[in-house]
Amino acid sequence: MSSLVIDKSAKVGSGVKFGHNVIIGIGVVIGDNSVIGSNVVIHDGAAIGASVRIDDNSVIGKLPMRAANSIFKDDSKPAGPKIGANCIIGACVVIYAGALIGEKVLVADQASVRENVTIGSFTIVGRGVAVENFCEIGSRVKLETNAYITAYSKIEDNCFVAPNVCTSNDNFLGRTKERFDKMKGVTLKKGARVGANATILPGVTIHEDALVAAGAVVTKDVASKKVAVGVPARAVRDVDAAQLLENQ
Repeated sequence: MSSLVIDKSAKVGSGVKFGHNVIIGIGVVIGDNSVIGSNVVIHDGAAIGASVRIDDNSVIGKLPMRAANSIFKDDSKPAGPKIGANCIIGACVVIYAGALIGEKVLVADQASVRENVTIGSFTIVGRGVAVENFCEIGSRVKLETNAYITAYSKIEDNCFVAPNVCTSNDNFLGRTKERFDKMKGVTLKKGARVGANATILPGVTIHEDALVAAGAVVTKDVASKKVAVGVPARAVRDVDAAQLLENQ
């Protein structure tokens, strides 16, 4: 037996299609011609643009959880998430309350986007990607399969993050009180690229059009238009002119 539960305060546009066992919460807005798959839950206050596709078993507007010993002490309830027009949200995706997603964004299967995250238009969030809280992701960014974007990170427009890239924000690995004042994510400036399985340590900036090679461990900033390789990563040459963003 299937069911569709829509709160009476929700606003559903024309031409919207629903799968089986869908729950639409208080004050939700769904734009015209959107398609909502089976077993989808859209929590209170979410705003879904026109022609958005949300696949089976996804959760939109999940409230944050806090462990008893979490470093995050803000227990306030974020506003509902906003998903722009013409986005595609894959199966088993979790988008938290307080997330803001631009237009024509793809969030692939099993990805998660935490609270207080912004994602610009035309960006791809690949399968299994985790974007932690308090991150800024620009437009036309590609976050490939299983990349991990740590809290407090900023990735500017036109960046590329390859599969299994790992970023970090705590040089003290959970020890000492000093870490609370020094916790800092990573920054990728416009057009920066990071190869598969690279690791970027806390507070590092990859500058404009720089390239980090696959498997590198980046402990220091990488200058603009430089190629950094190795463990620890070192700049070895300039990025080929044909690959620079200005020449695309």
